[in-house]
Amino acid sequence: MRLSLVAVAVLASVVAAFGQLPGGETPPEQLLLKDYRPRSIYRIPQTDVRKAKFPVIDVHSHVYVKEAAGVADWLRTMDAVGIEKTIVMASGAGARFDAAMALFGGYPDRFEVWTGLDLSGADEPGFPAKAVADLERAVKAGARGVGELSDKGGGLRGSGGMHVDDPRMDPLFEKMAELGIPVNIHVAEDRWMYEPIDRTNDGLMNASKWRVTPGPDVLGHEEVIATLERAVKKHPRTTFIACHFANTTFDLSMLARMLDAYPNLYADIAARFGETAPIPRYMQAFYAKYQDRLLYGTDMGTDADMYRSTFRILESNDEHFYLETLRLYHWPYHGFGLPDEILRKVYRDNARKILSRRP
Repeated sequence: MRLSLVAVAVLASVVAAFGQLPGGETPPEQLLLKDYRPRSIYRIPQTDVRKAKFPVIDVHSHVYVKEAAGVADWLRTMDAVGIEKTIVMASGAGARFDAAMALFGGYPDRFEVWTGLDLSGADEPGFPAKAVADLERAVKAGARGVGELSDKGGGLRGSGGMHVDDPRMDPLFEKMAELGIPVNIHVAEDRWMYEPIDRTNDGLMNASKWRVTPGPDVLGHEEVIATLERAVKKHPRTTFIACHFANTTFDLSMLARMLDAYPNLYADIAARFGETAPIPRYMQAFYAKYQDRLLYGTDMGTDADMYRSTFRILESNDEHFYLETLRLYHWPYHGFGLPDEILRKVYRDNARKILSRRP
């Protein structure tokens, strides 16, 4: 007993001095949530999806590489995992779009470049005509769509506070309809980012990173999503893509209601695998009901394992697994096991339907 007490005392002194157990382990009471890296020990089926079951169009990506060698590497990865085409959103107009076009324009069968909008000077009298002219220039230069426009509550980026339902945006959305090009819009963030950053927030780590700070000039979650709905309703000839499930993954009935009401609205699933994989049965039903309106996207870089992680969630019936490639939360993930008919639509067919509307 005396030796045991001595051993305990020595161990306690080591922990006190170094904050670690022998072997480098941190005591549980000192482990920080940001350092929590659980590993599933369930002996259950694990699926390694090396390549998508069907060809894929990724409708949500960005300028993740800056030189020709990076484009070549990306193409090799796309070939390896089954990505047929990637839509690269410049998220900017003018020189930013031109640079993206110069980098990816030489591969029209594999990449599409979408332009942003120049929303500066929105309060000036000549704004609509100037913005429309800039959009037309980009389309003549090869732009195949518009995106990603972003409003997390404070207004569209670069607009000085204008939201998507502002009348000054109407000529732009109507011009998109005339040109037959879709627009990808990011509104709000997911609901965890509006909840208190405390012990009750089950998405704490990601929520703290993407926290939306409230303020007198910042719309709340439901308010900014409502601006998207009003824009979609005003412009029935324009094809809208609400990216990230319109940031309604905590309550997808919000998106469902809009999809039911507006046939010109679609949603991409990009960067919301972490939010949806914890609720597989609900998601199976949602994909089944809206299989004609959902579009595959990533928005998470160019790594092959990233793509494969998304395929595993969509295709397999795996349960309770963690993915370092999607380490956004500390939740376990589960596969949706989507049937082939739905996979084909989400992976490629729905995107082809939208892209075919262009003249």
